[in-house]
Parts: sequence; C-alpha cells; structure tokens
Amino acid sequence: MGVDSAHLKQRSHAFLGIITGYFRVASSSSASPSHVSGPLETLLDQSSLRDLAEQLVEAAKKAGADAADAVAVRGVSQGVEIRDGKVEESERSEGDDVGLRVLVGRRQAVVSTNDVRNLDVARLAERAVAMARIAPEDPYAGLADASLHARIIPDLDLLDPAVPSVAELERRAREAEEAGLAVKGITKSGGASASAGIGGMVLAPSTRFRGAYLRSSQGISMTAIAGEGTGMERDYDFTSALHGADLASPASIGARAAERAIKRINPRKVETCKVPVVFDPRVAGTLLGHLAGAINGASIARKSSFLKDRLGQQLFDASVQIVDDPLMRRGLRSQPFDAEGVAVSKQAFIENGVLTSGVLDCATARELGLATNAHAHRGVSSAPSPGAYNLYLAAGRVSPKELIADIRQGFYITDLIGSGVNGVTGDYSRGASGYWIENGEIAYPVAEVTIAGHLNDIFHSLIPANDLEFRYGVNSPTVRIEGLTIAGR
Repeated sequence: MGVDSAHLKQRSHAFLGIITGYFRVASSSSASPSHVSGPLETLLDQSSLRDLAEQLVEAAKKAGADAADAVAVRGVSQGVEIRDGKVEESERSEGDDVGLRVLVGRRQAVVSTNDVRNLDVARLAERAVAMARIAPEDPYAGLADASLHARIIPDLDLLDPAVPSVAELERRAREAEEAGLAVKGITKSGGASASAGIGGMVLAPSTRFRGAYLRSSQGISMTAIAGEGTGMERDYDFTSALHGADLASPASIGARAAERAIKRINPRKVETCKVPVVFDPRVAGTLLGHLAGAINGASIARKSSFLKDRLGQQLFDASVQIVDDPLMRRGLRSQPFDAEGVAVSKQAFIENGVLTSGVLDCATARELGLATNAHAHRGVSSAPSPGAYNLYLAAGRVSPKELIADIRQGFYITDLIGSGVNGVTGDYSRGASGYWIENGEIAYPVAEVTIAGHLNDIFHSLIPANDLEFRYGVNSPTVRIEGLTIAGR
C-alpha cells in the first residue's frame, strides 16, 4: 500500500472551500503577515473589482448586448505540507479573474480572463457580444428579475482577519504529524498539511444589483500509516473552518488519523449477503449529495433524474428532514446571495420525509415553470447553474450505539471507493471498507467489498442518529440503511 503526495495535496487544497465555485487561485510564493495588513489590505479592497465589473457591463451594453452581468473574483491562499518532519512543499497563491456574460435576445455567451491588468474592456465585451449573436437560442436564458435581488446583505461572519503566517502553518502541520507518529502502532507518516486563505467576489448585473463579500478558510490534515509491508493500512483526519478558532487542534487530528489507521490493520473479507448497513458521518453525507444531484433543476429539466416526477411525494421516513442553509454563520458554504444576486434563505428540501423542492436557479426554474429558490452558483467562465450550500440531514433521536444495538450481522462503513451511482436510474453500487458488526458491536475491520442497492430503497429506509456535527460542506449524522447487498468473496 502506498501513500502519494497527490492524495494529500488534493485533500489539503480542498480545505480552501472559500474558492470552490467562485474563486480561482494562481501560483506564487512568499510568506504572509499574521494579520490583514500591507499587501493583504490591497487584496481585500474590492473597489477596483467593483469598478472593473461595472465597466464590463457598460461596455457590453455599448457593444449591443441587451443584458449582461460580470463576476470578478480575487483570492489569496497559502499552504504547507510536511512529511517525516521536513517541509515537502510551501505554496502561496494569489489571483484575479473576471467573467462577463452577455445576452442578445435569448442568445448568451460567457468570456473570462485572468489578465486583469492588461484587460481591454471594450474588446472583451465586443468579443462576448459577437459570440452571443451566433450562439443558439436558449428560451430560458436571462438575468434574475430585479425584484428578486437581495436588498440586505447579512453579516454571516465569513471572514477571519487573522491570517496565520507560514511559520504558524508549518507548526500546525508538524504538531499533527508528530501526534500521529507518537501513537503506538503507527509505522509511517503519509504527510500532514495546513492551509489558509481569504477570497472575495463581486457580482454586477445590468439590472443594477451590486453585491460583494469576503470569505476565509483554514485547514489541517494528517495521514497515518500502520502496519508493515503488504499489511500496511492508512487513514486520515482533517479539520476545516472559516475561522482559525473553530479548528480542531493539530494534535487531535494526528491522533485520530493514527487511531483510525491502527483499527484498519488485518482486514477481513466477508461472504456475500444482504444486511443492515451503517454509514459513518464522514461518508453519510455522500447520500445527501446523490439526493442533491437527483433534485438538481438541470437534471429534472433534462429528465435525467430518477426523481424527476417525485415532487411532493414521500421519499424518506416522516421523521427525516434535509435542510440547506446558506445563511449559517461561519458555514463553510455560506453566502449572502446567489450567483445571480437573488436573496438566499434557509429551506428544507425534505420535510417530514416529503420532497418539497428542487435545487433551482433562474434558468432551470423558468424551464420547469417554477420560481427560483436562489441556488445559482457560477465560475467566471460559465453561466449560472444550480447547486446546494450547507446541506445537512437533521439529527435523529437515537445514539449511534442504539442505532446498531439490534444488528446481529451488519456492516459499518467508514470509506467509499468509486462512483458507481446512476442518477438516471437510481442504481447504487460502490466499493467500501469499514467494520463488521456482530450482535450490536463493532467486531473487526473489513475491506474489498461492494455495497449495492437502489437509492429509492436507501432513502426510504434511512434512519439518522443524533450525532450531527457541522464539519464539512455537506453534513450528516450516522445513518442506518436496511437490506443493502454486500458483495464479498
């Protein structure tokens, strides 16, 4: 078994959730001050981005666009990766990007650039309009109606002005690795990392809405390896938050990664069977992701979802609530308005087990004859598309221990492999590893099995425990599913 640096880097960069969907990060290298000052003050001053966005919209109108909107983003991030006590990589990134969407009738085009300093605004706008004129008509394309725009920008406490220095990031990564290596049974480090960043976004449509916000993020991770030779097993832990004060301690991250790796040593295979399956919180959120994909307005409009005709129907037990809250204070995916400037709000997609709404932006809502529920997301090089924010499954009433107490034979899943889920049919099949349950207790580690079923059946039998914590962008407590097929030896 090997642990490569790409695996660690991917997870490390995922900590910078502030830039997901909006913020591009370019590359350079230097240290950062411990508080927002000097160069960072310039980076966080969004006035130049506001001016640029407005100039692009005005230039598009002069070039013949009937409507237009501009997105300008700016981000700064830094990260350190440690392996065996040595710095493997230290990065600092800064970048500006701008995107312009223009509409000529119902034809639209999007252009973008990261060459902001040398940008010829008029030429970029003319190119966008020329592209729109030869684009196919889209009867549902258009800006959000001005009456839907956010009037008040709520304070969601998204920005931590204290940015850790490179030295502090290195200290955090070292502490996490040292804590992991200190646990008896750990033979190697798969590496540890710490990262931090701040980003900003400005939206300017020709409907005169003007919105901007800043968001920060910090993270720590560690991967530990237990065992020797072909019997090696690895596991990891991480913490991610907008504010440094909300992070778990580096030592706790390293220790948990180590403990998880040790528990995986000497995994067994099991016979093919059909048993109750319990999803650990760190993988249970994937089920919510499958739901969000199936009720995405784009999938519904294309009739490519197994839930395309299920609005208003019972999908889950009546005790189940699935909520999306973009206004959660310090939420990893919180934001005060969507990518079309529409005011966002907390809403339940599943209420008392019933599907109450899809995930809609303006275009998909028009196509479906519905009203947008402000779920537009957008990068600088694309038109808006629908997506969720802080999606979570509300906590149930029983503890995880009570959830498995009556399971004579079952499977507790801690890791999922592959993406064998068909959003059109609802068929579900994924590689998995975790622990076998015997007589209501965790018995031994299990690896190299496949779980299979149908998402309709999975949703219908899902029972949540009471251990919900908000650690990820999509959060779930431990959940139990009845009767999945385990394909073993």
